[in-house]
Amino acid sequence: MILYDRTYDVIVVGAGHAGCEAALAASRMGCRTLLLTINLDAIALMSCNPAIGGLAKGHLVKEIDALGGEMGRNIDATGIQFRILNTRKGPAVRASRAQADKQLYRLRMKRVLEHQANLAVKQAEVTGLVVADGRVQGVDTRARVRYQGTTVVLTTGTFMRGLIHIGLTNYPGGRAGDLPSIGLSDQLKELGFAVGRLKTGTPARLDGRTIDFSRLEPQYGDDPPIPFSFSTERIDRPQVPCHIAYTNPRSHEIIRGGLDRSPLYAGVIEGIGPRYCPSIEDKVVRFPEKERHQTFIEPEGLDTVECYPSGLSTSLPIDVQWAFYRSIEGLERVEIMRPAYAIEYDYVDPVQLHASLETKPIASLYHAGQINGTSGYEEAAAQGLMAGINAALRAQGRESLVLSRSEAYIGVMIDDLVTLGTREPYRMFTSRAEYRLLLREDNADLRLREHGHAVGLVPEEEYSRFLTKREQIAVELERLQQRKLLPSGADTAFLAEFELVGLQNALTFTQLLRRPDIGYQELARLDADSAAVAPQVREQVEIQVKYQGYIDRQLDQVRRQERMEGARIPVDFDYSALPGITAEVREKLQRFRPDTLGQASRISGITPAAVAVLSIALKARSGS
Repeated sequence: MILYDRTYDVIVVGAGHAGCEAALAASRMGCRTLLLTINLDAIALMSCNPAIGGLAKGHLVKEIDALGGEMGRNIDATGIQFRILNTRKGPAVRASRAQADKQLYRLRMKRVLEHQANLAVKQAEVTGLVVADGRVQGVDTRARVRYQGTTVVLTTGTFMRGLIHIGLTNYPGGRAGDLPSIGLSDQLKELGFAVGRLKTGTPARLDGRTIDFSRLEPQYGDDPPIPFSFSTERIDRPQVPCHIAYTNPRSHEIIRGGLDRSPLYAGVIEGIGPRYCPSIEDKVVRFPEKERHQTFIEPEGLDTVECYPSGLSTSLPIDVQWAFYRSIEGLERVEIMRPAYAIEYDYVDPVQLHASLETKPIASLYHAGQINGTSGYEEAAAQGLMAGINAALRAQGRESLVLSRSEAYIGVMIDDLVTLGTREPYRMFTSRAEYRLLLREDNADLRLREHGHAVGLVPEEEYSRFLTKREQIAVELERLQQRKLLPSGADTAFLAEFELVGLQNALTFTQLLRRPDIGYQELARLDADSAAVAPQVREQVEIQVKYQGYIDRQLDQVRRQERMEGARIPVDFDYSALPGITAEVREKLQRFRPDTLGQASRISGITPAAVAVLSIALKARSGS
């Protein structure tokens, strides 16, 4: 084994969406960082859909950006269609989504990494960890080079023992065109980690020259496009439409006729697939009453003819794929440029992680992304950012940063994983967050900019702009409370329009703004100062005023929950000596080893009575 002549503070394994954020975070925080990847030309590759964001996922991207991550800026610079979803619903569930120019996205992220101070990027396959005295000390590569590091972040994606399936044919691969990672998951098992098997899949890539788009329904983005990053002023790239198509009864018959050669239904695939993003054969089998399923034909870039048929992933044989895709109206002559496939891969049960994403069996080792059982670029990037931050903080001898469920969707996701684990690919949903009215896309900077600045990821110039915005919001809220509509001086037309005729007492502008039919546009008719309020300030003020009662209620719930979250459980706590709990509860507590009382309360099967017993035992141990 050749010992490399340099020691790093943080070594990141894998350069997918998790690895990129981890490496950038650690290096920007001043740590000497090494990023190792099997293929330098596949950095930040979008191996599935060419898009960022979506329902709940858009929240994650905004939070990554607020903390000082790169994903939001990268999609703003390379996006070719931007849309806000759920605009007719409340602000808590609105979400941003953008189509990316797939190659530009990859190339820009690679350029950012290559020009980042404190960061070395190298092509190498990591085959093992260097562990001594229960602590990771570096990594070994296939070329027999050993890199030494204070901390290691594993972001292996779908590469650990990756196996690709097209029909009943299968072959090793991290994804189509890439080699798998062999050996690492075997060592993780030897080190005491519980390693499982998951499955995901991707649709075929279609030749846009062979699609009759005139027979499909175009879907355009927002005009003007709204950026993801709080630092982006405007989107300058050309914007293009997606197109909507539908399967039909003939499509479904073709799929049913090929099920005997589907690895999913022939029992060849062992891994559990994503429940919320099923393959088209799963949809046809599980929903036989549906006569059609929708797909968005998404362009993969401005300078390529490849298109991505969203929602039509499959592992059926290639001849069935030809027939199926060509059964769709407008796609009768379509040519497949890359076949659809399914992939199985190893992951590590995330209950073996602390909330910092450091592993419990091995100190200074962090896991992020699909190795933790998640799916999606955004989920991976958010974990990568937090793992990179905490690996850097560990290397610097500082306390970990752990986001609570009331602070961020990132906190919800990580708490779900480390508290409950997962037996299927985990996907973020707004419904997973108890405090989703507090965790909106629009206020991600107000929630998290302070954290990003404190760890060193938000530069002073950006932080100063944030402080100015926050101050403007506070001043405007105060102004609205002081400014009043007086019955004697009110515009009669305005009073009539909003059913305020006969108004006896003055109304503050705050009271007016609480009405569902009055916004800043209406206030501007009464007051020139309201018309001059900056759009980003106006948005925040209007939401805070209109939803104040609901927000206050959730804040009260947060305060009650914080008491349990603050009660930490010692690492060496002896659950076998805990009286008054069942054997099942004791076994779960011993297996999950929660970090806090709040975390313990969320483990399935842990009763309120058991939490009360544990709480009393913790107080007795601390002497309070």
